[in-house]
Amino acid sequence: MKFGTKAIHAGVEPDPSTGAIMTPIFQTSTYVQESPSKHKGYAYARGANPTRNALQKSIAALENGKFGLCFSSGMGATDAVIRLLNPGDEVITSNDLYGGSYRMFTKVYERFGVKFHFTDLTSIENIKPLINSKTKLMWLETPSNPLMRIIDIKACTEIAKKNGILVAVDNTFASPYLQNPLDLGADAVMHSVTKYLGGHSDVIMGALVVNDEKLYQDLAFIANSCGAVPGPQDSFLVLRGIKTLHLRMERHCFNGRKVAEYLKGHPKVGKVYWPGFSDHQNHEVAKLQMKDFGGMLSFTLKNDSKENATKLMESVELFSLAESLGGVESLINHPASMTHASIPREERMKNGLSDSLVRLSIGVEDVEDLLADLEQALAKV
Repeated sequence: MKFGTKAIHAGVEPDPSTGAIMTPIFQTSTYVQESPSKHKGYAYARGANPTRNALQKSIAALENGKFGLCFSSGMGATDAVIRLLNPGDEVITSNDLYGGSYRMFTKVYERFGVKFHFTDLTSIENIKPLINSKTKLMWLETPSNPLMRIIDIKACTEIAKKNGILVAVDNTFASPYLQNPLDLGADAVMHSVTKYLGGHSDVIMGALVVNDEKLYQDLAFIANSCGAVPGPQDSFLVLRGIKTLHLRMERHCFNGRKVAEYLKGHPKVGKVYWPGFSDHQNHEVAKLQMKDFGGMLSFTLKNDSKENATKLMESVELFSLAESLGGVESLINHPASMTHASIPREERMKNGLSDSLVRLSIGVEDVEDLLADLEQALAKV
């Protein structure tokens, strides 16, 4: 099936008991058994739920994977991957990383003896010196949050396979519509389902997709044992959201391009970070591994100050100043004080994340209205 058909049909089927075309919400914590341990595949809802199972199959199909697992948040999914490691193991990851991931890695798992190497993964040459016998995982995020850096997934996986290293890719910014890391050699794909997969800013959820059955069983054991699983109502909402993923992503990409081009030509705007520009650092890699360039972008002002950025964010009327991304509505965000506040300022500045950086999540509104809103806000700066 093509992507749009998979988004509507893959993993779901009419309810056999009623013929309901929409997957029912199985709002139950436990299941009646005929005899001890003799049941219909479900014993306790932390381990499995029919609504969640349908969603897991759907997301796996979208990523061209065999096995899907859903979690109560994107951080819950990330946590499950890191729980595969042991004290003394080492991880290679990006120095341009979502603040929540950085916080988990440094404030939680470094306490348990896992070592993280944060480096510029846009250059493959930076990886080789960090590999040793203790290296067990590469955690990639591409496009990165918030500087929209592109990592060559295929090149990273080729190095990893030669050294027996697991590769996990945070595919949240791209969504399965634009990028499929498993096809490029990755072992696991992570999504903050909250974002584009849900698409309506009404669900918190995460997901993992893998092809290897042993890896799936290990992650499923962690999910059941540690309990970071989503409820059936949220699973239903995401199943509904996925049915329009391809349509929404087409509009996100169209609007994103228009806004990026507008900002690049504006006299008050400094640098625009968007991988669709031919002068983007890894534009050629983005063209190879992405279907389009998405609706996420960041920018600075020529009069580069936090005060001017704040004035801009306080002046927008259609854009909403809020955390998160990937919903149908357009959002504006200040990474330094919001999504990436947990990263020390010196680390942020060293990696190019300035106090004046503004991040946009471009929604699916009429783009002329979005441009008009930015125009009036920029005029006040």
